[in-house]
Amino acid sequence: MNTDEFEDRLKALRPRLHRYCARMTGSAVNGEDVLQDTLVKALDARAQGAAVDNLEGWLFRIAHNASLDFLRDRFRNTVVALTEDVEAAPIPEADIVAISFQTFLRLPELQRCAVILKDVLGHSVDEIASIAECSPAAAKSALQRGRAALRLLAQAPEDTRLPLMSDSDRRKIAAYVHLFRSGDFDAIRAMLADDVKLDLVNRLQLEGRDKIGLYFTRYAEETKWRFALGAVEGQPAMLVFDSTGSMDRPAHFVLIDWSESRIIEIRDFLFAPYVLEAMDWVRLG
Repeated sequence: MNTDEFEDRLKALRPRLHRYCARMTGSAVNGEDVLQDTLVKALDARAQGAAVDNLEGWLFRIAHNASLDFLRDRFRNTVVALTEDVEAAPIPEADIVAISFQTFLRLPELQRCAVILKDVLGHSVDEIASIAECSPAAAKSALQRGRAALRLLAQAPEDTRLPLMSDSDRRKIAAYVHLFRSGDFDAIRAMLADDVKLDLVNRLQLEGRDKIGLYFTRYAEETKWRFALGAVEGQPAMLVFDSTGSMDRPAHFVLIDWSESRIIEIRDFLFAPYVLEAMDWVRLG
């Protein structure tokens, strides 16, 4: 497999890898961070001559370890106590997709891994064992226990996750959205830090205010978008709706990072629609 074929396979597998990373980390946005880390590690290993017999299994093993590293850097997981007599049949796809990422996060790591790989992504028990680096018996046991735990957790009332943002953060993102709505991109450019970073997720990354001007030009030329103040997983966000389609769900979203009054990073998910799956969002204006 040459380099171009390898990168094409990475691109094709990206949505499946994100489904795994998002549920392992409990966040669509954090899942994308872990996914990017996974792809960087895969490309580095490829450049160093790593032998790969099963590309998908190899990538999921990297994603699994990257997810665990991410979680261990931030917090400990809550382990759910189980009884032995709870039914552990497969969870229907329609039901499992509707379960929030935060609910998955309450499962122990191996149980979460097994359920996601089997019931969300369709891997076999042997493949789960290979990815999680455990025995098939341990993988099967984790799958049964994880299914049972997830059913119990999904039936419990879920805490409402309100967007927690300061008045200052709300004013900043509200001003940003207002300028987008009015098409005043010169005013937005004036807010950029000299070393501002643009991450057009799944497409390109740029740094420096002089290099990202075309980004705003493209938005200025496109008339189909509508912009709204909102929150994604509690973070202030600009929600972007396709005015030619349904307004019930954003087509994509943009996250802004500030340093005082300057914009230091823009993360635009236009080219990463897979992140929207089961994403926790709310429209605020």
